[in-house]
Amino acid sequence: MHGDQSATDPLPKIDTSVPHPARRYDYWLGGKDNFAADRESGDAVAAAFPSIKTAILENRAFLRRAVTFLAAEVGIRQFFDVGTGIPTSPNVHELAQSITPAARVVYVDNDPIVLSHARALMTSAPGGATAYIDADVRDPDKILADADLRRVLDMSEPVALMLVALLHFIPDDADPHGIVARLVEAVPSGSYLVMSHATYDYMPPEVIAQLDAADSGPITFHPRSREDFARFFDGLEILPPGIVSVAEWRADNEPGTRPTAAEIASHCAVARKP
Repeated sequence: MHGDQSATDPLPKIDTSVPHPARRYDYWLGGKDNFAADRESGDAVAAAFPSIKTAILENRAFLRRAVTFLAAEVGIRQFFDVGTGIPTSPNVHELAQSITPAARVVYVDNDPIVLSHARALMTSAPGGATAYIDADVRDPDKILADADLRRVLDMSEPVALMLVALLHFIPDDADPHGIVARLVEAVPSGSYLVMSHATYDYMPPEVIAQLDAADSGPITFHPRSREDFARFFDGLEILPPGIVSVAEWRADNEPGTRPTAAEIASHCAVARKP
């Protein structure tokens, strides 16, 4: 658990009257950690974009393939997962430690309901380690200064920085590109950046208008174009197959017909820091 949060401390108050992305995501995945406001918002988004549940599942599959690739083929043993969300098995440490039992994982999120599930994120294999940091991606310096981060991860060795389905909740005036650059700056050469990000690139104007109208609550949606997404990788070496739909990234072994980019509406890439 985070260094400032003991098992007996009261959890921060959860406002059930407004939708929250982590709980709405949980609703789309069929989970139980959501409230009426989350379901109402989720249904409104699904009415405008009926393939939203497929998109969410494909995003999870991309995360699974990326972690598996980095652990099994690249040999990455450390994962830094910012914007963790409500635990959904398999979690990053379960995936990584099934390949490399000594893998070490740090999770970061700032939603009280995710914090309430933090113990599920701490069930490390005996030879590895995990930690959960209660912090906001908009304050990267606080995250990077956290004692648990330094305790679990050796920042002199390569790290996989995971920013999966997170940055589309950060508005331009919060400088999302600067946030990513600060986090990338903190990891050593040979590290990797794993990102996925919602986009309106494939959507007609009337669907965009419906989605904008359905988007409510204090944390709103900021999809970005392929060009804006590519800027997150400035100075990095993007691995094949490049910037693609999450349904297409190294998905040759996935069963069934792949969904189209328009059905998923999410860019992704994995890149190496030289």
